[in-house]
Amino acid sequence: MTPDQHWYPAYVGIGSNLQGPSRQVEAAAALLAEVPGTRLVAVSSLYRSAAFGGVEQPDFVNAVAAILTTLSPAALLQGLQAIETRQGRERGAARWGPRVIDLDLLVYSREKIDSPELTVPHPGIGERNFVLLPLGEIAPDLVIPGLGRVADIPVNMNEPGISRIA
Repeated sequence: MTPDQHWYPAYVGIGSNLQGPSRQVEAAAALLAEVPGTRLVAVSSLYRSAAFGGVEQPDFVNAVAAILTTLSPAALLQGLQAIETRQGRERGAARWGPRVIDLDLLVYSREKIDSPELTVPHPGIGERNFVLLPLGEIAPDLVIPGLGRVADIPVNMNEPGISRIA
């Protein structure tokens, strides 16, 4: 690391509902530590939840990882997409459809980004238990720009059931 590099905190949502979802989520978390300029700081427990979006499919396994990175948000997104490709994700499938792995950049430092390629904080964080519960486990005091402190964001009781599995 050069003296002018800065480490930025970021949080990544990880989900899978195909090909051994728990194994896929754990593998993706481990691969985050291999992204150049990135350090894996913490990984939440695994949570099982009903699929979101109305497409008939198996339940998802989700987790959230905390990282520190010297990468820009765009470069980090490229690293996340490289992990997805390595694990066999095929792009172009139905939105909210089944997938081997899904990595979402949830929060990047205090940044607010709204571009065609990337929106940070990730839209929908405040309505998704499968993000809020694991994020609250590893970063309850994290302040999400525009939403507030994670521990203060109410869990959506209308969302399909979720349970901690590991």
